[in-house]
Amino acid sequence: MQRIPMARPTWDDDMRQAALATLDSGQWVKGPEGRAFGEAFATYCGAMGGTPCQSGSVALWGALNLLDIGPGDEVLVPSLTYIATATCVDLVGATPVFVDVEADHWCVDMDALEAARTPNTKAVIAVHLFGQMSDDRLVAWCEANGIAYIEDAAQAHGAVAADGTKAGAVGDVACFSFFPSKNLAVGGEGGMMMTRREDLVARMDALVNHGRDARLEAQKLGSNFRMSEVMASIGRVQLSRLDSWLERRRTIAARYTAAFASTPGLTTPSVRPGTLHAWHQYCVLVDEPEGFRQHLDEQGVDSRVYYATPCHRQGVYSEHPQHHQPFPVTDDIAHRLVAVPVFHAMTDEEVGRVIQAVTSYVCA
Repeated sequence: MQRIPMARPTWDDDMRQAALATLDSGQWVKGPEGRAFGEAFATYCGAMGGTPCQSGSVALWGALNLLDIGPGDEVLVPSLTYIATATCVDLVGATPVFVDVEADHWCVDMDALEAARTPNTKAVIAVHLFGQMSDDRLVAWCEANGIAYIEDAAQAHGAVAADGTKAGAVGDVACFSFFPSKNLAVGGEGGMMMTRREDLVARMDALVNHGRDARLEAQKLGSNFRMSEVMASIGRVQLSRLDSWLERRRTIAARYTAAFASTPGLTTPSVRPGTLHAWHQYCVLVDEPEGFRQHLDEQGVDSRVYYATPCHRQGVYSEHPQHHQPFPVTDDIAHRLVAVPVFHAMTDEEVGRVIQAVTSYVCA
């Protein structure tokens, strides 16, 4: 029986034809596809502008540059996230200050942010973890304290806040990833910077093109972080599919939640009231993750732990003053968050197999 993977990238004739047409055009870089993809995705999110780039990590670095954050500045980041959320801060010479996450929705905790805030705090990078929107109160908190809000929306394509605002139009700058496992991909590596601020749109475009203005003169430090035209053309096609793909993910997630509710030793994810989760990952909290994962493996179902080692405890931060600091929620759940397959291309038969595998697990 074929294993069920964590993700299965989608590739169809429309995407193939878009890629071939772009290749046949002879304009492989700095052409109309990248501009059109940025405009279309910004319109989808309700933002002022979007600029494709090479990866979600580049987008995070770019967001900090756009907001003029550098040496002497502090940026608040959750420790329960992918390492790029934190290391982008170091790459611009600023200092990441780690904070704990919510016990229920696993996004950055508002009380922890307030406790960590200092006069040097210039930004917060809020991760819409696994596709769950961060706390709506964060917008007002940032505005009240003169702190920039950067959305790490790498896992949140199409997620919607309680007030109806989509991920990408909540903060000052938003950062998306189009890695093949994400809700929207581009046939390889890719990312997007998004902003709701008109004053940042032109700077965002310049940043990925060596900091040059319309006269092709470099006005600010930048580099070549552009997305290829071929990948942008694929992204445009995938964007037209995104809403239907998200609906499929939400349907699968609803089936899981209903089926897993009474499974001993397992807690299903909680969705923030009024929001629409994007379900990049469906993670359950498991009392015995090793035994659980072994059971799934024996059933031919892939799984993954997110994120077993919190950012502040990783080797790159061995000299960071918070390296040994306890974070009660993060420390409790980091090694117990197990993701099971949830992607739009899953068949009903595969969904049933995952349900059977999970519900047949017996906690020792």
